[in-house]
Amino acid sequence: MILQAKAAKLKVPGAEIYYETHGAGPTLLVIPGGPQDAGVFAGLIHQLADRYTVIAYDPRGNSRSPFQGEPEELDVNVHADDAAALIAAVGDGPADVFGTSGGAQIGLNLAARHAGLVRTVVAHEPPCMMLMSDPSAMVNGARALYETYRSHGVAAAMGKFFADNGLSEGAAPQPELPPEAAETFARVSGNFEYWLAHGLLPLSSFRPDVDALRAGKPRVVVAIGEASAGQPIESMGRALAEKLGVPPVSFPGDHMGFSSDPANFASALDRTLSVTSNR
Repeated sequence: MILQAKAAKLKVPGAEIYYETHGAGPTLLVIPGGPQDAGVFAGLIHQLADRYTVIAYDPRGNSRSPFQGEPEELDVNVHADDAAALIAAVGDGPADVFGTSGGAQIGLNLAARHAGLVRTVVAHEPPCMMLMSDPSAMVNGARALYETYRSHGVAAAMGKFFADNGLSEGAAPQPELPPEAAETFARVSGNFEYWLAHGLLPLSSFRPDVDALRAGKPRVVVAIGEASAGQPIESMGRALAEKLGVPPVSFPGDHMGFSSDPANFASALDRTLSVTSNR
């Protein structure tokens, strides 16, 4: 039986972090990407809460985790410290960590800065453009997206983002969305401006501490969606895997595979984590 979710808030310097705990078992912290929040993992959590205590949260500045003052530029170190505070407050011993997109960048930084709190980090399609042999095209693309936001607004910039990354179908809600998913989409849409103004460039320019991550503890897994082949995000993930000296692991779906195919995605994630836990 899947236990009832528990929602709470954790005070951290400069913000208050909304988080939910689901299920029972080894601790698994899931970190959403960019403007997303805990709600995007609803389907995935449903598949995993019979085996894990899943901690899902809204990163500071997103949705239900407001700043205690004016919005600040996204700082990956601060976000990693927030994640560490959640593990320390809620978790039982080292946690497994799954982060997607910008959340994968945070997870990588968490593993480098707080190695004792992390057993395995699964970095799903991190935008590690700065590790590419020639990141200029990707850097210019991120800058162009930011300039589109500055000159033409949120809607134009997000339309460009979805189109540039082969995610055009995610640009608008569908009429058949169930209430919970519609609520999540509404909250996440409200985060677009903060992400474009304060999060896009810091997450894009972040360079993981490869030397710390290569130490072998925590274990680092680079996950790339099967349907992301040929997309820029595949090249970024492969660049990270090459620097770490590990083979990338194929996961179902594309950049949003955890949402579009949660059952198979959860199975892949569980298999990956089981290697470390020896379950």
